[in-house]
Amino acid sequence: MICQTIRTGTDCVFMKNKGCDFKDGACKTIIEKCEGCGRIIDLETGRYCKVYMDPASRWLMGNCVTATHVKLEIKEAAQKINPLKASKRASRAKKKK
Repeated sequence: MICQTIRTGTDCVFMKNKGCDFKDGACKTIIEKCEGCGRIIDLETGRYCKVYMDPASRWLMGNCVTATHVKLEIKEAAQKINPLKASKRASRAKKKK
């Protein structure tokens, strides 16, 4: 349904015939960690997230999953080497010389 409370005119899954069904009856504004994200909408009543009704709850366990301004660092796992095989390879390399 179309929101009739804070984000008027936008589609909202929490909007029911009785009003907003979200906790406290309204969406929450963004927090400081959300600044710079591409999913922020500016309305007359404040700045809100397009995806989540309570953006602060998305940052409790680390980074927000949908944050566009946060770059994830992918660490390459070091390949585990069996010490026995490594010593055999080293001894074979010595014999070839």
